[in-house]
Amino acid sequence: MVKLSYYFGFAALALTLLAAPACGGESKETRSGAVTLVLGAYTTPREAYGRSIIPAFQRFWKNKTGQQVDFRQSYQGSGAQARAVISGFEADVIALSLAGDVEKVAKAGLITHNWEQKPHDGIVSTSIVVLAVRPGNPKGIRDWTDLVRPGLNVLTPDPRTSGGAMWNIAAIYGAALRGFTGVEKGNREAAAGFLKSVFNNVSIMDKGARESITNFEKGIGDVAITYENEVLVGQAAGQKYEYIIPRSTILIQNPAALVDSYVDKHGTRGVAEAFLEFLWSTESQRAYAQHGLRPVDAAVAAEVASRYPAVEDLWPIDSLGGWPRVTTEIFGAEGIYTRVYQDLHRRGQ
Repeated sequence: MVKLSYYFGFAALALTLLAAPACGGESKETRSGAVTLVLGAYTTPREAYGRSIIPAFQRFWKNKTGQQVDFRQSYQGSGAQARAVISGFEADVIALSLAGDVEKVAKAGLITHNWEQKPHDGIVSTSIVVLAVRPGNPKGIRDWTDLVRPGLNVLTPDPRTSGGAMWNIAAIYGAALRGFTGVEKGNREAAAGFLKSVFNNVSIMDKGARESITNFEKGIGDVAITYENEVLVGQAAGQKYEYIIPRSTILIQNPAALVDSYVDKHGTRGVAEAFLEFLWSTESQRAYAQHGLRPVDAAVAAEVASRYPAVEDLWPIDSLGGWPRVTTEIFGAEGIYTRVYQDLHRRGQ
């Protein structure tokens, strides 16, 4: 049995806070008339934002208003990013992995509007949980059930810092509950047992989805549980690994929101609202698709449908009761995953 190695996000959090601009009560407009926006995002879509969406918005805003928009960007695990914002990282806009992390920022009093009253309930992109495998799939991984084989080395991030990890765990547990892992459908104890069997083979839990797939790219592990778009981004960069879509998997829904307290403090509400709305534009939705994410815009989704294989049983987090319930029942102090982790830790995993 393999010892679990946990990587915490404290160093990344410190770097994020140090990299954040000094934010007093004044507007971020400079003498030249330029304005600075701070984006706090999870790690996975950094190429979509940094290479495509942000430059496109800068052109759009310059043409519309004549004003230059500068961006300061921070990327880390979704949970760590949410905690950073709550702790004082003054992001004007957040783009996180899951709605539960945005809700944490809202409950801290920093988001005062109903952020879900936006197009697609505040969701800007989607993906699915998949299994990244070595070229040619030498281990013959076909579905979740293959992850419990003795001796298999599985990678997945740490749910204490990574939203991707929370999606992964929800996907495994949900697929088991839905009868796709060989355990009795609807049997919560059996589904928890299956989740434990998978984690018995997990060797490294990185702080974020990007760090996890980077370790896989370095040759660590036999299979990585990850976002579909992480694999597609890696393949576009020349990586030779492949991915398997389990018969049953979860629809990952990625939200974005304006952080009221910080935009009002900085005097950036107008441009921040414009940037947020731009995320649902055709140009941004195509950019998400270009970087491996599934667009929420139906017309763009139809344009790129051939790039994304169908899923036999694709289901949303609402199938498990939504993030408030999942956060308690799976990740809470007495939650299903928490008990799995504690039991494996007690056994010296």
